Amino acid sequence: MNRTVEIVGVGWSGFRSLTPDQSYKELVFEAALRAYADAGIDPRRDVQGFVTAAEDYHEGTSIYDEYTPDQLGAAQRPMHTIGGDGLHALAAAYMQIASGLMDVVVVEAHSKASNILSLPHIVAFAEDPTFERPLALHPVALAGLEMQGLISLGRITEEQCAAVVVKNKRNALRNPSAAHGTEVGPEEVLSSPPLASPLTSLMAAPHADGALVFVLADTERARTLKGEPVRVRGVGWATDTPALDSRDWTGARYARKAAQMAYRIAGVQTPGQEIDFAEVDDSFAHKELLHLEALGLVPSGRAGEWTLEGQTACSGSIPVNVSGGALGEGSLLDATGLSRALEVVLQLRGQAGPRQLPGVTTGLAFAWRGLPTAVGVAAVLSA
Repeated sequence: MNRTVEIVGVGWSGFRSLTPDQSYKELVFEAALRAYADAGIDPRRDVQGFVTAAEDYHEGTSIYDEYTPDQLGAAQRPMHTIGGDGLHALAAAYMQIASGLMDVVVVEAHSKASNILSLPHIVAFAEDPTFERPLALHPVALAGLEMQGLISLGRITEEQCAAVVVKNKRNALRNPSAAHGTEVGPEEVLSSPPLASPLTSLMAAPHADGALVFVLADTERARTLKGEPVRVRGVGWATDTPALDSRDWTGARYARKAAQMAYRIAGVQTPGQEIDFAEVDDSFAHKELLHLEALGLVPSGRAGEWTLEGQTACSGSIPVNVSGGALGEGSLLDATGLSRALEVVLQLRGQAGPRQLPGVTTGLAFAWRGLPTAVGVAAVLSA
C-alpha cells in the first residue's frame, strides 16, 4: 500500500536566543498544544505514533524519547527517536503513514541551545576519533576551508556570501518568530570578527531556542480533520562519507542525492521550474549557495550571481529562505529542518503574514545535519 500523506497541523514555540523562563518540556508542550488545535485532534485518541528528532549529547540524557511522551500526550504510545534532523523525523512519519502502518503521526523537534555550556566541544566530539580528532581542528575550521575552496575554484565570492546574510537577516525582520532579524550591510558582514577565514561571525547562523510539532495524516483521514492540509509529495535523504579526505567538498553530494530521491517520489522533472520557492539550510552563508546548486534550483556556478541580482529575494524568480533561514531565525539544532518545513507549510496555506509570497503552490524544504556531517534531507510540499 502506498497512500498519500498530508501535513494537517503545525505548532511552534519560540524562536528566541534565550528562554530562561521555559524549560524544553514547556516549549514542546506549547508547540504541541498549538499543533493539535490546528489539526483539531486529541493526541490520546487520534494519534497512532510519535517521532522525535534529538541528539542525546545535546540533551544531556540518553534514550531521549523517554523524556518527551508526557508533554506530547504520548504516554504509553508508540514513540521513537531519530538521531538526525527534524526533517528526518518527518520522513519517518511519512513512511509510517504511506506504508499503511499508521493513519496519524506526530513529529517533534526542539532546541534548548542556550542551556548547552559545552556546545563547541560537542560539535568537535563528532569528528572521527582516530584520524581527525587528534588534529585538534575544530569543525568550524572545516567550514572555513570549504568556503575558501569554493572561492579558489571561482564558484563563489565573499561578497556573494555577504549578500546571503544581508538577504536572510532582512527577511527575518518580517517574521515575528525570528530571533536574529536585522538590517545589516555587506561591509559589516565582511568586517565582522573572523571565525575561520574567510568565514566571518555574521556568516554563521547564531543559535536559538524553540520547539516545533507537526501532525501528519493520510489523505483520507485528513479530510475528517480541521487542519488545512499540505501534501507531502516526496521526501529524500542521503549521507556522504564521514571521512574528510574522500568527501565531495564542492558539490554537496548529500544534498544532490537527497533531492533526487525526493524529486523522483514527487514526480518533479525540472525543479528549477516546478518549485516556486525554497527553504534551504544556510547554517553558513556559503552553504545556501552550495545547496541551491546541488538541489537543482540554480544553474551550477550561478547561485552567487543570482543572489547578487536579487533572483533569490522575495520578489525574485526563486525566493529562498523567506523566513530568514537559520541566519535570521536562528539555528535550532535538530529542529532546524522542521523550521524550514514550517515556513513552506505557512506559505502554501497563505498564512505567512507580511512575508506571504503570491500564488505559490509548491515548495522545497532542505536540511543539512550540520558540522561535521555530510547528511541531508529534502521534502517537496504542495498545496
